[in-house]
Amino acid sequence: MAVTDIAKRTYDHNFRLDPIVRSLLDTDFYKLLMLQMIRHIHPDVQATFSLINRTKSVRLADIIDESELRAQLDHARTVRFSKKELIWLAGNSFYGRQQMFAPDFIAWLADFRLPEYELRKIDGQYELRFAGPWTHTSMWEIPALAIINELKSRAAMRDKGKFTLDILYARAKAKLWDKVERLRELPDLVLSDFGTRRRHGFLWQRWCVEALKEGLGGRFIGTSNVLLAMDADLEAIGTNAHELPMVAAALAESDEDLAKAPYRVLEDWRQHYNGNLLIALPDAFGTTAFLKNAPHWLADWTGFRPDSAPPIEGGEQIIRWWQEQGVDPRSKLLIFSDGMDIGTIEATYRHFHGRVRMSFGWGTNLTNDFRGCDPDGATGLEPISLVCKVTSANGRPAVKLSDNPAKATGDPAEIERYLRVFGAEDRVTSTVSV
Repeated sequence: MAVTDIAKRTYDHNFRLDPIVRSLLDTDFYKLLMLQMIRHIHPDVQATFSLINRTKSVRLADIIDESELRAQLDHARTVRFSKKELIWLAGNSFYGRQQMFAPDFIAWLADFRLPEYELRKIDGQYELRFAGPWTHTSMWEIPALAIINELKSRAAMRDKGKFTLDILYARAKAKLWDKVERLRELPDLVLSDFGTRRRHGFLWQRWCVEALKEGLGGRFIGTSNVLLAMDADLEAIGTNAHELPMVAAALAESDEDLAKAPYRVLEDWRQHYNGNLLIALPDAFGTTAFLKNAPHWLADWTGFRPDSAPPIEGGEQIIRWWQEQGVDPRSKLLIFSDGMDIGTIEATYRHFHGRVRMSFGWGTNLTNDFRGCDPDGATGLEPISLVCKVTSANGRPAVKLSDNPAKATGDPAEIERYLRVFGAEDRVTSTVSV
């Protein structure tokens, strides 16, 4: 891929509409994996996704012009999968498996378009909702977050001069390269880009991916962004996300069914995928509750992705569970991806090195770390904690408890019910920065 002068392009920008979403492949790989399963098992489920800004102090509706946001959302709805993209999806191997995506799924994608949206302003924030078939609303999560975050970046840079922008990006590049040089000191490092959802912008994410590809060589194993994986000849990385157990739980008819929902989802997953795609995400309703009742067959899976617990504590908890199941943790994989940055990557790597296989998904702090880089001393480019979560399924409220109560989402009454079913053990509140 040709390297773009991002500062010059930002300064020269005078297009009527500079589209943020130019391809439906500009999404995370797990979305396509989950979508194939959702379409197969739950084609009629209705699901609503909603934007949630956890960084309340940042009033997005005061920063981002509503007409610009609508223009970007409307444009995204016109984008289709191209013939080239569908041929690549159908013919490429993923995780060592040929024809990951079935021909009927590829044919269905050819006619796919993002569904309608609902947008309004409430007290300085945007209320953005996507309601409709789960097979369609699920695909709004990543582009919606990418659009909001890039519009926020553009607003912060709109009045900056040519040389200010040049220095801004020079500092951000040097900051990232300093991190790369530190990561080189970790000889067995396995790392991938997970930064699509809250990136500074598409061109910056592409620069970061190219920098890691050159700077880390084989230790950089790929990117969650499917478009960048295709264009840069990298592996597309990803498995599954919280929306699967959240929807399964919302559809449960009783408390007993609710308690079984996280495992039923994994049963469905292993009917569709195998090998290194057998990664469990245990924290949707609390890792402690999940491991307490986890079926033994889960010990045969490749690994876990601890997400909302502190990485060392979460990893140790899973290692203890493997040992209780009579499994050698050295044969298993832990994927750390929650708010990771150079310091937590180094500390986690050194803590677990030699005891378990590790991989790191580097997200917001890779693709949106402009802290201290603005020559004007402004803070408008600092990342915020913005998510787009499933909030209802077939009209029933969806809930995420998380190991960190600060990340919990859902109706308060339903959250209390889930806490009665799953328990609140080992849930510790900590600040969510990204």
